[in-house]
Amino acid sequence: MSDTDHLLIPFAASHAPGCRQALATLALPQLSRLLALLGPGTPDPGAEDSFSPPHERALARHLGLPDGPQDCPAWAAWAVRQQPEPPEDPSGGWAWVTPCHWQVGMDQVSMDPPERLGLDEADSRALLEVLAPWFAQDGITLAYHAPDRWLARGALFDGLATASLDRVVGRDVRPWLPDKAAGRTLHRLHSEVQMLLYTHPFNEARIAQGALPVNAFWVHGAGALASPPPSRPLPQMPDALREAALREDWPAWAEAWRALDAGPVARWLARARAGTPVRLTLCGERGSWEGSNARRGIGARLRALLAGDRWPALYQQL
Repeated sequence: MSDTDHLLIPFAASHAPGCRQALATLALPQLSRLLALLGPGTPDPGAEDSFSPPHERALARHLGLPDGPQDCPAWAAWAVRQQPEPPEDPSGGWAWVTPCHWQVGMDQVSMDPPERLGLDEADSRALLEVLAPWFAQDGITLAYHAPDRWLARGALFDGLATASLDRVVGRDVRPWLPDKAAGRTLHRLHSEVQMLLYTHPFNEARIAQGALPVNAFWVHGAGALASPPPSRPLPQMPDALREAALREDWPAWAEAWRALDAGPVARWLARARAGTPVRLTLCGERGSWEGSNARRGIGARLRALLAGDRWPALYQQL
């Protein structure tokens, strides 16, 4: 079966009240028809407080990445090995570092979506120059990768469980920080960087321009890969549901689902009806479900069609 026939849908479900309300009037006819052609499938149960969301765990399985601490894939180490010219020795600990803005309230410290900072390459590189020496004191080397993402290398990232950005955006950051013992260095760096940036000219210039100050960072995708993972193409992984869910904009989430149902899901249905092997992975905030039409006989398909719409029951698993 070709890996390019894999449709992986993040944030296909949420148990937030607003999402449940949107689901009550959400018709997904193409998805219902596609599910009737797929096998019983394989569930991946999980918990909403897992550092790694279901769609990242599913993507890691697709790519053949080994399990990391608390099921957190070593995404930065994987990205290093995908580079056209990877380092001579890509082993050891790697991580992503994302500049961000934390809103400090009376009873929580919440993270704004990093894109609200509007960092361009010049600003990101300037900020990197400010912070790199502080990280270097703890044996961490920072390198520019994108405006909202730097590549970090250091021994402390080998075996360190770090929460995905998708778990933290819009939420209180404190439950998602690394273990205090294992992440002692990062906890101290968080405090030092907050004090450094509080009155730094970099932020004073941003505030004068009406932009949000950068007052924190988030480490994610940490870990090490002892050997290169298998070379596999990425699945089709639409992002519209994720963007709406992280904003908790459930009408937009429902509209995004309708577009997916009429677009990629309808195309996968056409392939399945033509006998082409396809895979579908639906991911929520707790778990995921993966099914395919491989080795599905006519009798099994008929029984599935007679069983009715499988989506409401699957929704409860995610």
